[in-house]
Amino acid sequence: MSSSKDHLLQSRLGITPDAGSWCEIGKIPKPPPDVHRNAGNGALRPGFIRPLRLLTLVLASPFLLILGFLLLLASGEEVLKKWLATGEERERLRTEDLDAKRRDTAIVELGLNQTFDGDWNGAAGQFLLRWYGHSSHHKRYVALSEGRVLLAAPPKRVSFRAESRMVVVAEIPGDVGELTDPLPEFESNKLLLRFKDGSWIVLTTEEMGSSLHKHLALDAANHETKSTGS
Repeated sequence: MSSSKDHLLQSRLGITPDAGSWCEIGKIPKPPPDVHRNAGNGALRPGFIRPLRLLTLVLASPFLLILGFLLLLASGEEVLKKWLATGEERERLRTEDLDAKRRDTAIVELGLNQTFDGDWNGAAGQFLLRWYGHSSHHKRYVALSEGRVLLAAPPKRVSFRAESRMVVVAEIPGDVGELTDPLPEFESNKLLLRFKDGSWIVLTTEEMGSSLHKHLALDAANHETKSTGS
């Protein structure tokens, strides 16, 4: 993490986290009316983009089209690379494709294609009902620090400079819940916010193998080394 980013995180979060990444949740399913009412009838969707921000996005659309064209070229380049690959390279690419298929199968089998475990009375379900009450922004910066899970976001949804506007909107102590990697054998963008009652929320990171994944893997390796040593 760069020193400038460390300084920004320190100023916005009040701490320099061990690791952090922007994450999203899936669409929150409609809860039973009484459950929703008892939780305060909070928003179940992120906030709308303000008209001025929407206009900015429209004005930026030509650049988005150029970006899309560049991504299309990059995709074509990948196809060409596969076609021109040597036997050894093709075997490596074939292995990567098989790993991706195994990962996608595991995501479905473990229910990681769902938003949460489905129990509205569980800690995860109750937390989810208040998710957009904490902030109407569509993403959360999830950070780990001293055994805690911190969730940060701008108070309201923004289109730009979210990192410089974010504040901590929720904190989960270690005795309440933890962040886990449900697919440690794969490079993925899935994480679980798992509560002590066994309930969970699926988080999807912006990138595959995020800094949160790397930190959790290193922590697990250190724990295994200590267990073996003892």
